[in-house]
Amino acid sequence: MIIKTDEEIQIMKLAAELGSVCFEAAQAFLSTNLRTDIKITERLLAEFMEGVAESFEEDYEGLSFPPIIASGPNSAFPHAELTDRVIQTGEFLTIDFGVMAHGFASDMTRTVFVGSGRGSDVSELSAKQKLVYDTVLKAQLAGIASARPGVACKDLDKIVRDIIEEAGFGEHFLHTTGHGVGEEVHEAPRIGKEDETVLEENMVVTIEPGIYIEGFGGVRIEDTVVITKEGCEIITIGGMPKELTII
Repeated sequence: MIIKTDEEIQIMKLAAELGSVCFEAAQAFLSTNLRTDIKITERLLAEFMEGVAESFEEDYEGLSFPPIIASGPNSAFPHAELTDRVIQTGEFLTIDFGVMAHGFASDMTRTVFVGSGRGSDVSELSAKQKLVYDTVLKAQLAGIASARPGVACKDLDKIVRDIIEEAGFGEHFLHTTGHGVGEEVHEAPRIGKEDETVLEENMVVTIEPGIYIEGFGGVRIEDTVVITKEGCEIITIGGMPKELTII
């Protein structure tokens, strides 16, 4: 159902919490191992996160979709498939991961920058990399601030899309702003240019703008939110922060 019951929302919050723990574990795993002799590939990171998810024995029912672990040039593809590419310094790493718990899905994306190991030194990013990240974050925050009952999906998409277009990256926003989540990871409504659905209380949707530049890389930041009486509540909390993070 497009409108979730209070009980269903509580289950979805649990699924989101489990997914967030997987992100937190992934960040720790990367921070510990990236600059060792261990070669961290996209596929290895996905397998690690799935192993963490499987530890939630009483609640975990599988992944809600095939994980997207997209490093460097692969992050320029919104629906990149897993490869054996080794994650390298000086590039973006996009992680899109979700789990099923008691019949409901979670969905969350974070993009981090793989640094040299000197800590949070933003000078390691090129001016373009920082602009791309800052633009996506600004658009995502604006989308969350604008998501409330009475707002049409197409209007919410426009608010987010306008920010990316004004920054000069409109042609590189290759998908809609978001989608419904529930028993399936992709449900109605679709937060896109043509969806006239009006948001209502207890709808659960994602807000996930992105910029994807072939040969350069990409950034996507995604949260799942519940529409409330006066706005929305983010349920994908914890895990990796969505502010620019250098691992």
